[in-house]
Amino acid sequence: MTTTWTAAHRAAAISPHESPALFETRGFTDQTVRQSLRLAGGGDAVRIRLTNRYGHTPLKIGGAHLALRTKGSGIDPGSDTPLHFSGAPTVTIPAGQETVSDPVELPVTAGEELSVSLYLPGDTGPTPCTAIPYDTGHAVPGNQLSSQLLANAEEFGTGHLLAGADVLAPAGTRIAVAFGDSWIEGAATTPGTDNSFPGQLNRRLGHGWIVNAGISGNRLLTDAVGEHLLARIDHDVLAVPGVSHVITHIGLNDLGLPGHFAHPEPAEGPTAAEFKAGLTTLADRLHAAGLTVIGSTIGPYKGTVHEGYDTPRGQAVRAEVNAWLLGPDHPFDGIVDVAAAVADPDEPDRIRAEYNAGDGLHVNDAGAKAIADAVDITLLDL
Repeated sequence: MTTTWTAAHRAAAISPHESPALFETRGFTDQTVRQSLRLAGGGDAVRIRLTNRYGHTPLKIGGAHLALRTKGSGIDPGSDTPLHFSGAPTVTIPAGQETVSDPVELPVTAGEELSVSLYLPGDTGPTPCTAIPYDTGHAVPGNQLSSQLLANAEEFGTGHLLAGADVLAPAGTRIAVAFGDSWIEGAATTPGTDNSFPGQLNRRLGHGWIVNAGISGNRLLTDAVGEHLLARIDHDVLAVPGVSHVITHIGLNDLGLPGHFAHPEPAEGPTAAEFKAGLTTLADRLHAAGLTVIGSTIGPYKGTVHEGYDTPRGQAVRAEVNAWLLGPDHPFDGIVDVAAAVADPDEPDRIRAEYNAGDGLHVNDAGAKAIADAVDITLLDL
């Protein structure tokens, strides 16, 4: 059987040097850092992607191991395998660059959990991070790459340096990239369960799979948090091996973050015309690469607890954009009505109570499932 490298996990990174910062940034010094990931699809071998994309100095990796995860920071010692980079057990990633490990011949299946352990011998400085990693990470002093369990480990809730995993899958395997904001990344869903909207949608697929390139706080038109969506297309979609479809949700932060950051002063976000033009540019660029592009309405957020986020102007822009997306003139191959899937039937600008994660801005596991169930699966002909 002919095989090809295909993305099976992605974690979109943000710069630790952004201001204002919504998420805690950190570095590591003479520590082993162990993080987990869940494969969306399987194959005959695995390779791991590491990133120093937003680092300001070279990043020394003093050793790296891959293993099957058991629970927490635990690994199956029989599967523990050193990673190599162009044949070497160590690697230095230049500032602004990424690296891919040599292949590990480890047959894996969809849903399998892996642990990646990195020994970071020097002071890394602030590291590129992921706002919502698959699960809690662990760090311990010194080189403990082969430890079955990291005893008395420090736990952290952001992801660091781990950009993804590829698998050696049958040639012709096609995947979708979920691309957008916190409703894509899975903020407020249960860690370690893969209960984001794309994760739960993935379980409905008969062929192919979905990798998650969401960034919580991300915007369509403006940098912070993360590069804006249009700027991320090349790296986070077009460079993903196996991609044939894109499914996106974006807009909440374009409408809400300007007022939130400026509170108690007023601030203006984009107009409906500017936002529709941005979505059209997004679809056009992805179509030009031969991809199928699935858009979505902007989810409800009225009454969110985040001060300054919910404004009459933002709600008016959201209403106009959503009406356009549900009409005949949008540029996408299909639309998922995310808003309708989770809206309070008595007040559609709010999230339904049983789907509200508690802040009026994010959905919980049940809400993410409602969105996944609302997708016309025929749009994802993978």
